[in-house]
Amino acid sequence: MTTTLPVYTKKDFQTDQEVRWCPGCGDYAILSAVQQVFPELGVPREKFVVVSGIGCSSRFPYYMNTYGFHTIHGRAPAVATGLKLARPELEVWIATGDGDALSIGGNHTIHMLRRNVGLKVLLFNNRIYGLTKGQYSPTSETGKKAKSTPYGSVDRPFNVLSLALGAEATFVARSVDVFQGHLKATLRKAAAHRGSAFVEILQNCNIFNDGAWDSLVEKDVKEDHLIQLEHGQPLIFGKNKDKGIRMKGIDLEVVTLGNGVAESDLIVHDERHPNPAYAFLLSRMEALPGFPTPLGVLRAVDAPRYEEGANQQVQELIARKGPGDLAKLLSGGDTWEVK
Repeated sequence: MTTTLPVYTKKDFQTDQEVRWCPGCGDYAILSAVQQVFPELGVPREKFVVVSGIGCSSRFPYYMNTYGFHTIHGRAPAVATGLKLARPELEVWIATGDGDALSIGGNHTIHMLRRNVGLKVLLFNNRIYGLTKGQYSPTSETGKKAKSTPYGSVDRPFNVLSLALGAEATFVARSVDVFQGHLKATLRKAAAHRGSAFVEILQNCNIFNDGAWDSLVEKDVKEDHLIQLEHGQPLIFGKNKDKGIRMKGIDLEVVTLGNGVAESDLIVHDERHPNPAYAFLLSRMEALPGFPTPLGVLRAVDAPRYEEGANQQVQELIARKGPGDLAKLLSGGDTWEVK
């Protein structure tokens, strides 16, 4: 018998909970985008699970009319991994922040990515601790004056995309809270990826770090400061689409088209490049003078999924040794024989 899925709308993924973010917070835009994309995915609503840790972003499960877990600080990847192992047919999404995922949860994040668990990770990056009222975070810029660093941070911040690529993530992308069309397109691509899909979303905290991304979102300057990555297209940017990026030895170089520089000289973006070094180069551009900040999918490659390998191993052992007896195990005393 063929089961016909209900036709969902955004309203089907909204809850009756009061949304308790500060007025003007970028989290509202992210929530709206997710609630618009989920109905398009052809997945029964009861198959979705949203898992979070601690922080403003981690209120997310309360506002999604799906199953969900609001877990403890930094442990969303661990809980989500366990869930995906036990119920691999579920669509498990993680909502986390730069502090939750990269400070106390840093180890969980990198190991989840290297294992390629079939999870979708939305990392809201506002470069500040918002829930605890404005301390600097692992992504705050050097020199950041905040409640915990009144004379300026001396830390070097994480480059979020570089960190994910260094952990061998198979899907790495970036978008911005207020770029709704781009954000929704990126979420659809993440949903279609079969392994760990990691999306950094640049998000504004208008109370404790307002304007953190103004140079990227202000209408008059954004086209000169951003480059939108499109698979199979040359790396071109600028208000007049007259700037591009090409290789110079093992480094990237910004060039102006014309005067002997042609579009054919530029790098053609390949998100499926098997070597993560290419995507890593792109992730470092924003730190270089004159280079734009990349948006879009940096890397999207296939690799074995952790939950498939683990469950296959379990099935092979059951076939060889039988299903086992949990009651016998629990009542069998505390003597173990290791061979």
